[in-house]
Amino acid sequence: MKKTLVLGASDNPIRYSNAAVRRLAKEGFEVVPVGVREGEISGVPIQKGQPLLEGIHTITLYLNPQRQKEYYGYILGLQPRRIIFNPGAENPELMRLAQEKGIEVEMACTLVMLAVGQY
Repeated sequence: MKKTLVLGASDNPIRYSNAAVRRLAKEGFEVVPVGVREGEISGVPIQKGQPLLEGIHTITLYLNPQRQKEYYGYILGLQPRRIIFNPGAENPELMRLAQEKGIEVEMACTLVMLAVGQY
């Protein structure tokens, strides 16, 4: 399965990042939520900061481009195979940096991708 880091995760149930964590877990994906505050989403702990992680296949972004800047080194250092830029997270600069490192980039909605079986 594609181990997925949800960057910008929130314990607020009306946030799309929260729905993405719940849906990924329900679909059987190993999901790692990382947010600005610790918390929990359906029993999955939200980590904060830039935790040391290994084996990340996909990073799905729920941070606006300004908030992403402090995570550039972290995101690229995890060497994911793919980064999904959800609506509102589109960032040409980070997309270019990722592509230069051979990372696939997608401007898409994680929830829609899961709903139509294209994740």
